[in-house]
Amino acid sequence: MIHPDKLNYIHGGQKRRKLALCFGALERDIAGIAESGCGYSFPSMSRCDYVKKLTSIVLEDPQLPPEAARELEQLLSEIPFDERRTCNCARNHLLALIGSFPAEWDLIIAPHTRPGMTVGQRPFYPGIQVYAEDIRSPFNLGSIFRTAEAMGAEKVLLSPGCCDPEHPRALRSSMGCIETMPWERVSLEELPRDIPVFVLETGGTWLEDFSFPIRGIVIIGSEELGVSPQALARADAGQVSIPMKGLKASLNVGVAFGILMQAWISSLT
Repeated sequence: MIHPDKLNYIHGGQKRRKLALCFGALERDIAGIAESGCGYSFPSMSRCDYVKKLTSIVLEDPQLPPEAARELEQLLSEIPFDERRTCNCARNHLLALIGSFPAEWDLIIAPHTRPGMTVGQRPFYPGIQVYAEDIRSPFNLGSIFRTAEAMGAEKVLLSPGCCDPEHPRALRSSMGCIETMPWERVSLEELPRDIPVFVLETGGTWLEDFSFPIRGIVIIGSEELGVSPQALARADAGQVSIPMKGLKASLNVGVAFGILMQAWISSLT
């Protein structure tokens, strides 16, 4: 973060970039996920006043669109003042001026806790697992990890042909879930025989009619080919499909997995 007075000595794109970085750091501080030593630390003013001061500097930018200015002015006038929303709004308007729009992995999401849950504790449904077969896109694999973690899967299993979950794009799109979600590489032959296995693929039982197991492994296939014939043969608990009406009748594998997980978890409650 930079003291507001120092911003008087820089101009144009450099000033906008500095401000955008400051608002990003403030968002992380407000969300409680600031890196060690990177929290708000100006004793001469409160963080709230600092946010307001930086926002006022943004409003002085001659290239700021009128509608953006009105939005920021409205946020500044609100009581109570929403620090985080103001930072997010100002940062995104600055990025638009710079010509750099945030990707999903730039989003600043605070960890969620529930009553009675300690920080860092991850609740999950025992025995609920996903087997990702030959997922080639790091972005898709990260999305699968993120959905699996959010919906309470116990573990992610990866086929030998899956891309590396440590790939930077996978780490980014997972929003950190790869670091907290248990995973391992196994072949189809190594899947446990004492737990039901089913596949998500076209041509199966509609989602609303499928009998989901209380414990089980769902196999999701590659972006181009779907699940392999070997995976279909291994699916002793059946084949489930998502009803669709579009001309393409096609979903991104990460989106399809999210729909499947919601239906599966709903069947358990």
